[in-house]
Amino acid sequence: MTGRTMTRAYVHGYDPRENCRLKDQANTLVDLLHGDTGYPAGSRVLEAGCGVGAQTVTLARNSPGAHIVSVDISERSIAQAEQSVKATGLSNVRFQQGDIFNLPFDPQSFDHVFVCFVLEHLKAPDVALRALKEFVRPGGTLTVIEGDHGSAYFYPDSAAAQAAIHCQVDLQARAGGNALIGRSLYPLLVAAGFQDVRVSPRMVYVDAGKPELADGFTKKTFTAMIKGVREAAIAHGLITPALFDKGIQDLVRTTEADGTFCYTFFKAFGTVV
Repeated sequence: MTGRTMTRAYVHGYDPRENCRLKDQANTLVDLLHGDTGYPAGSRVLEAGCGVGAQTVTLARNSPGAHIVSVDISERSIAQAEQSVKATGLSNVRFQQGDIFNLPFDPQSFDHVFVCFVLEHLKAPDVALRALKEFVRPGGTLTVIEGDHGSAYFYPDSAAAQAAIHCQVDLQARAGGNALIGRSLYPLLVAAGFQDVRVSPRMVYVDAGKPELADGFTKKTFTAMIKGVREAAIAHGLITPALFDKGIQDLVRTTEADGTFCYTFFKAFGTVV
């Protein structure tokens, strides 16, 4: 989904490298984020902001009997998402282009709504949640997953790495988003009128004993995301090229034998009454 006044300005961009990063992230974090994501057979599920389908494949696999409608404002992303799902042979997903703030569905037409890595990019996440709530039948649920870049810490510690991370946080804020939104999910869902709101932190902890995470998450997901804002950060005068490059080097350094890396995602559930 791309920049409109009420939608989102996607600070990470849409080039092929970003698509690969999203898929690496999804594949690496399947168990952590989606081990408890599943919907009953026959239920109607709305995936709001599916992007290139990085999460859609897992959503469809975990709920083979559910009827999933995945929407995104980007026609290009929808086409890529359709290809990804088609390649798996899954047939329980229908894609539709649409603005999350103005979706063409009847009120209470879904049993569940699933939103993953979308609210962080929205200029009005509270408005989006209230809008999505209207499509959920009484007794239905909303599931939201978001990260929080303020939760990143690592060894060896590095002021340069923290400065590079802050560039991404700053740029996302300038675009109208919030890279620290994970910590705000509980009050956001409560304010939107959801009941029985529950939030669980999902920490990714990486050390030398978890080489698959060092490669798939620390390098290919998190560090790749920060590296992707290099030119914009320098152009905005947020950091010098030398300091940014040192920060990236230090993030990669945490994947060595004596390094560690931690990051926390937040998964929230709310019910409509």
